Amino acid sequence: MNKFYFLVCICFTLGILQGCGEKAVEKPALVVEEVVAEPADVKAPTQTRVEDPEPLDLSQFSHTPTEWGEYVDGVKTRMKTEEKQIALTFDACGGAHGSGYDEELISFLRAEKVPATLFINQRWIESNEALFLELAADPLFQIENHGTHHSPLSVAGGEAWGIQATSSPQEAHDEIMDNHETVKLLTGREMTLFRSGTAFYDEIAVQLAEAIGYQVVNFDVLGDAGATFSSGQVKNALLNAKEGSIALLHMNQPQSGTAEGVQQAVSIIREKGFEFVLLENKVLE
Repeated sequence: MNKFYFLVCICFTLGILQGCGEKAVEKPALVVEEVVAEPADVKAPTQTRVEDPEPLDLSQFSHTPTEWGEYVDGVKTRMKTEEKQIALTFDACGGAHGSGYDEELISFLRAEKVPATLFINQRWIESNEALFLELAADPLFQIENHGTHHSPLSVAGGEAWGIQATSSPQEAHDEIMDNHETVKLLTGREMTLFRSGTAFYDEIAVQLAEAIGYQVVNFDVLGDAGATFSSGQVKNALLNAKEGSIALLHMNQPQSGTAEGVQQAVSIIREKGFEFVLLENKVLE
């Protein structure tokens, strides 16, 4: 293991629990509350998920996985492009310590017309429903799936950073689809991109997500290390982005250096000729 990879692992290990407000706790029971749809103020979906004609046979995903981590087979980390385009993605993780809202960050993105893809967890939606509907109605933002309980995605159990993973094909399916149905009920929109809590997966769970109609999306730029980076570190991380990069940051920790770091980086990145884009309709690799 080289020194750079070791340092990144340390940063991410320290950051993932703080940025997503997680503690090592038992996986909670699955609960989805019925909510009232308000589709009138929400933009029409730009992507449509293809529905399976029959219920998915989950037994085909019951064999033992051989990979576990952030970069297993099937996980997308970049846009396939030679154009000077960068995608900023922001997670909203939810939970007792992860349901905050970085108003300074979102206001800056709006003022500077910087599009961003927001991966939002069901727990964050439940704590911030009015804000969620406001973000979903804004064409500057693309809403995508950050899971139901913010669990690492597995068909066989395990953990990442002390957080218990889903432990069966059915649990993995529900971790994706319960939040999917919540967002669909609120907005009428079908999401097509998924990022798990902790961004960890096994390769069988990734195959299951693909069979549902999702692409699993991680990153090639660790933008704020779970919202633990200083503003200067966030700025420097983003300045290392290349053509097609996907940056991972957080929008649920207003006390972090994320907003200031993004503000410092955006004008410099644009001066280099880069364009900020959404992930929708992009070819991912």
